[in-house]
Amino acid sequence: MRALIRPDWAGDSTMKRTRHTPVAEGFSAGVQIVRKLKTADQLIAQGKTVSDVSRVLEVAQPTYHRWRQLYGGMKAEEAKRLTQLEKENARLKKLLAEAELVKAMLKDLVAP
Repeated sequence: MRALIRPDWAGDSTMKRTRHTPVAEGFSAGVQIVRKLKTADQLIAQGKTVSDVSRVLEVAQPTYHRWRQLYGGMKAEEAKRLTQLEKENARLKKLLAEAELVKAMLKDLVAP
């Protein structure tokens, strides 16, 4: 039987994984992202590289760049408002889907 050897580039399996999603329960993840980007700006101003910054923020470099693209110039209040609007949009989409379902059921009842 072959023993599986974990390659060096596979990373440490004990590293904590955190998901930063734009819509989160309680405290808005969008606000957390904006705050982390402010910290990143300060570190870059001090001469740190993007790889150093992403390591400090505990995110991958592509995640950092995606955040920069999405939340680059936002303030915390704007991110909070965006989160509220996304939740409201999801709620309205659900209501519309339910109304369309009722409408389709009523058409089936009336049709001969």
